[in-house]
Amino acid sequence: MSNPNNAIRLAGAHGRFLGSLVIRGGRVIDPAQGIDAITDIAIRDGFVEAVGVGADAPPGAQVIDARGLIVTPGFVDLHTHLREPGFEYRETIATGTAAAAAGGFTTVCAMPNTEPAIDTTAVVDFIHDTARRQGSVRVYVIGAITRGRKGKALADLVELANAGVVAYSDDGDCVTDSALMRNALAYSRTTGRPVVQHAEDRALTTGAQMHEGSVSARLGLPGWPRAAEEVIVARDCELAALTGAHLHVAHVSSAGTLDFIRRARSRGVHVTAEVTPHHLTLTDALVGGHWWSATASLPAYDTRTKVNPPLRETPDSLAMAAGLRDGVIDCIATDHAPHGITDKHCEYQAAASGISNLETALGSVLAVVHAGGLTLVEAIAALTIRPARVFGLAAGSLLPGMAGDVTILDPDREWCVDPAQFRSKGRNTPLAGHLLRGQVIQTIVGGEVICDRSA
Repeated sequence: MSNPNNAIRLAGAHGRFLGSLVIRGGRVIDPAQGIDAITDIAIRDGFVEAVGVGADAPPGAQVIDARGLIVTPGFVDLHTHLREPGFEYRETIATGTAAAAAGGFTTVCAMPNTEPAIDTTAVVDFIHDTARRQGSVRVYVIGAITRGRKGKALADLVELANAGVVAYSDDGDCVTDSALMRNALAYSRTTGRPVVQHAEDRALTTGAQMHEGSVSARLGLPGWPRAAEEVIVARDCELAALTGAHLHVAHVSSAGTLDFIRRARSRGVHVTAEVTPHHLTLTDALVGGHWWSATASLPAYDTRTKVNPPLRETPDSLAMAAGLRDGVIDCIATDHAPHGITDKHCEYQAAASGISNLETALGSVLAVVHAGGLTLVEAIAALTIRPARVFGLAAGSLLPGMAGDVTILDPDREWCVDPAQFRSKGRNTPLAGHLLRGQVIQTIVGGEVICDRSA
């Protein structure tokens, strides 16, 4: 059988990003190559030509002065909800990829909870074609595990792989049937794509609105125990061991989950994991109206705090940062989940779950860096090469010959989150009015500047 990663590396390529430029004098951090130095980058016809002091500018190339700034490979997001087709009132491929560019992401992976679900080659082809015509960044596609994401019968996983999907997921719904999950993992091994599990035992979360703890008790909201996530992860690690397949755990939120992943890895099980910016930085205290910022506050029961899985407690968020440091958690993924106004302007029990995350992700992650929970290099690795390696994507590095996708950022620039200025259609963020430290200055895709705040 041919190397399945060859197909993955070709899928979603745009071809229209063919700019040439040279970036001078920035602090280049490329964890994939172990580079952390003041140097230059030359991009010719859309691809990295050289990294080094005095790198020659291609003829007619744009010159960018990056002195005093951080220059990294373009960020990679393994978990983005672009909503199209079917929910264009929440987001489209055009608006979602514009939001990605604004947040420094040059590669995103589109989740399959669309309408229709991404369970056929026709829908995969539609997304690839729309992204080529309307997208601001590179879009890869994640196919559904089951038909219609209903958890009853497997989608044609081989056919989806041949169409170019990079992974399988029923995100938003957990594959609770153990036999079905075993079969999905077995098929995924033959295609070389990971199975991305939304770990939630629905028998433990029926009616649940937020994390089960003292805050939920005080507010009178039904609680969501950590065990709902942990029991599924424990089961799936065993199924991954049984099948020899690659399991990827989406949006880890519970400290206990990390113990199951750690033990599975010690036995050689191929399991990877991601954490979101909000599970790194926010807690369930926010649902009760608590806020840690002098510039912003939220009332209790504010629906912008409702996410799936829910915001947990401080020990959990601290465990997420520790998991990134020691490698139990492989990467940061936004779980960008834009919603329309009516999805959130309602009572807490009726509200949709999700946060519009692409444009605030860097500032949230750098809050952990500024607090000493991660080094800057660790954070950049978790946004670039580490997610790229999880899905086998040709991204996340400035190695010569790679696509000229670059993010230039100022880790100390302060800015106030104003959802009205988002490129995304989704304005649903609990960070509204909050002052973040760290902002993307320029996003470059294939040598073309797609987002520019340098003026």
